[in-house]
Amino acid sequence: MRFDSTTYLLLLGIIPFMVLLMMWAEWRRRKMLRRLGDIGLVNALMPDASAKRRWVKFALTQAVLAVAILMAARPQMGTKVSHEKRRGIEAVVAVDISNSMLAQDVTPSRLQKSKMLIENLVENFTKDKVGMIVFAGDAFVQLPITSDYVSAKMFLQNIDPSLIHTQGTDIAAAINLAANSFTQQKNVGKAIIVITDGEDHEGGAMEAAKAAREKGYRVFILGIGNTSGAPIPSGDGGYMKDNTGNTVMTALNERMCREIAEAGKGAYIHVDNTSSAQERLNDELAKMQRGEMESVVYSEYDEQFQAFGILALLLIIIEVCISEAVNPYFRKLRLFRKRSAVILFLFVCGAISVNAQNSRAFIRSGNRDFRSGAENAPAKAELQYRKALSANQTNPQALYNLGCALMAQKKDSAAMDMFSKAARVETSKVRRAMCYHNMGVLLQSQKQYDQAIEQYKQALRLQPHDNETRYNMVLCQRLRKNNPDNNNGNGGGNNGNDNKDNKQKDKNEKNKDKNNDSGNKDNDEQKKQQQQEQQMSRENAEQLLNAAMQEEKATQQRMKKAMSQPQRRNIQKNW
Repeated sequence: MRFDSTTYLLLLGIIPFMVLLMMWAEWRRRKMLRRLGDIGLVNALMPDASAKRRWVKFALTQAVLAVAILMAARPQMGTKVSHEKRRGIEAVVAVDISNSMLAQDVTPSRLQKSKMLIENLVENFTKDKVGMIVFAGDAFVQLPITSDYVSAKMFLQNIDPSLIHTQGTDIAAAINLAANSFTQQKNVGKAIIVITDGEDHEGGAMEAAKAAREKGYRVFILGIGNTSGAPIPSGDGGYMKDNTGNTVMTALNERMCREIAEAGKGAYIHVDNTSSAQERLNDELAKMQRGEMESVVYSEYDEQFQAFGILALLLIIIEVCISEAVNPYFRKLRLFRKRSAVILFLFVCGAISVNAQNSRAFIRSGNRDFRSGAENAPAKAELQYRKALSANQTNPQALYNLGCALMAQKKDSAAMDMFSKAARVETSKVRRAMCYHNMGVLLQSQKQYDQAIEQYKQALRLQPHDNETRYNMVLCQRLRKNNPDNNNGNGGGNNGNDNKDNKQKDKNEKNKDKNNDSGNKDNDEQKKQQQQEQQMSRENAEQLLNAAMQEEKATQQRMKKAMSQPQRRNIQKNW
């Protein structure tokens, strides 16, 4: 919830003054009654007069005043979809989020300066489309190209190096992905804006820029940092070191940035602590061809004054229906003693219902996008799920679905965070078990077998009969035994193969190695595991284990074949 005109909120200060004025009026009234005689006798002569009713009517009046002030402040929440014709350009911003972007030779850091520059760029856009890509050793779509500037700013805040586990700087991958992210709209200028320090570890960037130019796109390179170099802060308060123990110094490679920009028929712009880079980028984009966009969809804050208006109307009706004098009929029914509590309960439920409906609508929209099967379906679904969370930050379904969308985009770290949050707020045992199961799958894909086993155990405590989770846990135990070097939790490597094992095997795997692994479990867990395993036939278990062994053998053959080919990725540099 936000307010567009916050100045009106200052008028809420009138309400405390009105309360003091009412208290003074009541004191003066009682003082005048004392002049007529004993206050008890006077009240006995006026049995239908009620001081409580006066205060109830006064409270309702002040509530109406407060709601009216809130209406004037224009309450807004979530987003709404609008349609219109526009003339503009399409721009895809590729942001380098490698560890070298944490260097602080630009204030406050290279990455934070980049995010500030993008935010200002989005604010200057009025009729254009924008998309975002993050890259390091890999490149991923952070935001599909859209006219939804609100979502663009929201996604921008989530950018940090933890989004991509593979470090390095692959500018070519970012340019190629950006070139495939534009719409099929013709006669529209299309720009690829790469923000990087130019430390390209992979090569091929100039070839990618030339390919983008041949498609009619312009490649702008925004080089950030200085050429003298700066250390990279690490999490322990020191600076990152290389394999020899020397402090890593990261410097802007201006020569490469210029060459890439020339190959992409764009421009090289140096980013420093001034606003000159922003101004020059705006000038360059202003020169590009503006084309008429088809019926575009964009989002803006949705006005919520209607709900406040209904609330104010209800309060006025209730205030009018209550009189200061007690009606003999209602005195017998004693209705008004409970009315305040009932009204408060209904209003609270109504407010909760408004948020819940907005959140559910975005979730349903995200589910449709996720099931559509389109190329950018997970990214589009992620956008809707984040909108659902903006309406209700503790919605467990939105958290879980967002985790699934991030998982589909291989954003494992962010997906793990969403599943963890969902597990904390979820009340359903089944859905909590699903959260723990997915966290186990993510950890298993990273060969962090010990942590994956713990997550599977958590899931089995909630859903003891989930054979898929039980099989994954047994598979982790077997892989841990066969790969003791990966038990320290630092495994990365072949992320995709373990996931494939988890999905393609039958869900009813028997724990053939239970005797070897039983020392790692408590007694209760061992009893549950043994009882569940007894339900499975020996023949089925042997068939499943044979299938697992065949799949693992095929996986090893694929790995061997891949290792025999030239390796493009430089895994020795983690910045």
